[in-house]
Amino acid sequence: MIRHSPLLPAPHFCYKPRMTAAPELITSLQNPRIKQAVRLRERRDRDEAGLFLIEGRREVARALANGWQFQTLFFCRDLFAGPAEAGTLARAAAAGSECVACSAAVFGKLAYGDRAEGLLALAPQRHRTLAELQLPANPLLIIAEAIEKPGNLGTILRSADAAGVHGVIVCDGCTDIHNPNVVRASIGTLFTVPVVEAASAATLAWLREKQIAVLAATPHTDHEYTAVDLTRGVAIVVGKEQTGLTAHWMEQADLKVKIPMLGQADSLNVAAATTLLLFEAVRQRRVKPDAD
Repeated sequence: MIRHSPLLPAPHFCYKPRMTAAPELITSLQNPRIKQAVRLRERRDRDEAGLFLIEGRREVARALANGWQFQTLFFCRDLFAGPAEAGTLARAAAAGSECVACSAAVFGKLAYGDRAEGLLALAPQRHRTLAELQLPANPLLIIAEAIEKPGNLGTILRSADAAGVHGVIVCDGCTDIHNPNVVRASIGTLFTVPVVEAASAATLAWLREKQIAVLAATPHTDHEYTAVDLTRGVAIVVGKEQTGLTAHWMEQADLKVKIPMLGQADSLNVAAATTLLLFEAVRQRRVKPDAD
């Protein structure tokens, strides 16, 4: 069942809106629009539609602030924790997004995670290429080879944003960058850091052309990660959680470093290792600020 609510002016796209119309309020769990949105949890349906889900207060706000245009923004005012969500809703409506009100029960069906914050957007997917990356002198990049767990990829993006990384290149991807778990684990930094998808061979050739050094972490070296120059243009390459980097990247690495392991574990989680390497680069570049 659909009824109307006077919460917002009618959304508009290329047509002139009817200013007296109110956004629809969806109260039925069987509403076809809700079912269609829920199906976007699956990669096949996301790729067929060319859309993906952005759920959460910070995630939606960061997407909006970084130029993402929403096809639809579902919202539930009963779940808003404060004025921030209402402000995001107003900005989305002003930007031309269709805003659709839902009951709490309906939004609970839409919500992907365990915390429903009352905002969920449907947005077009973006697939950047290497040619679209705009780099400064001495860029700091992450190459994520075949990362399998969406949570790890999202956490890497979060660290990349915090460290001021100039781009994250996802090579030979096992995880869809538009997976809802990537969006949520990144807390919306998927939208703040340039993310490119490319094959490993093409990426390596591009790095060579740009004269950007390739750094790989491995226990089979004498050089600790704090003892190499990370103020130059460098791409930190990280790989699968279980097996690490493939020979393709390890054999081509210009810098091989190790992270000292003083306990019984022989390695760190890939996201933790990436964060450690990134913030050593940050430390060095703060000491030598003309590097960036």
